[in-house]
Amino acid sequence: MAFADLDGIRLHYRTDGDPAHPALVLSNSLGASLDMWAPQVEPLARRFHLVRYDTRGHGQSEVAPGPYTIAQLGRDVIGLLDHLGLGRAHFAGVSMGGLTGQWLALNHPERLARLALCNTAAYIGPPENWTNRVAAVRADGVGSIADALAARWLTADYAAAHPDLASSLRRMLAATAAEGYAGACLAVRDADFRADLARIAVPTLVIAGTHDLSTPAAEGRFLAGNIPDAQYRELSGAHLTNLEDVARFNAALLAFFGDAPMS
Repeated sequence: MAFADLDGIRLHYRTDGDPAHPALVLSNSLGASLDMWAPQVEPLARRFHLVRYDTRGHGQSEVAPGPYTIAQLGRDVIGLLDHLGLGRAHFAGVSMGGLTGQWLALNHPERLARLALCNTAAYIGPPENWTNRVAAVRADGVGSIADALAARWLTADYAAAHPDLASSLRRMLAATAAEGYAGACLAVRDADFRADLARIAVPTLVIAGTHDLSTPAAEGRFLAGNIPDAQYRELSGAHLTNLEDVARFNAALLAFFGDAPMS
């Protein structure tokens, strides 16, 4: 296992592929670990130096006291890039990871070559939903809401046809530390990039899921419509299209990042 000791946080990360290839950082969704990217590792590692990491408070990364901010999560990525000696990288983030990607594109565009915003939004409201969720998690743990939340990650039909995957996602979510999950909820609650999207100059791909209830496809279309020259792909599936529409998700990332120059 590899860890990066950054400014005030210890992040767990993994790398795959040839370090001589262009770097591609994958950022997980709220309540997930870097293992959520398992179906992407083999195809992407053939073309990229793949970097996956556990967001602070998640997986095997340190559970620092919350609340967190998206700016903190973004600075964690910059620290990880510095730790690995990577001047620039491609970046793909799902949900909370997509908010992190938007912050990076707005505040450190020089560190990003291309950006994929997957099953995310510029603003994920309403805020009281997050405040109430934080209260529930701090009182009873993430396991108390794991079934309800994980049920939104896959469509019901896909979950029924793939029970092992559905069970593993519930376990992943339930294993998330309450303080880490709560801190990240507050980061998502307070993030709002709607007025800033026109300033994103990094080439961007937006991926949305037709049946996503957490960040509906309309939110993806809003992102793509307001980020200059952004591309838009809508895939079948719910919130984790990288797990439900694997072939088309992987193809979309490979086609977008492809041989794009890092300079």
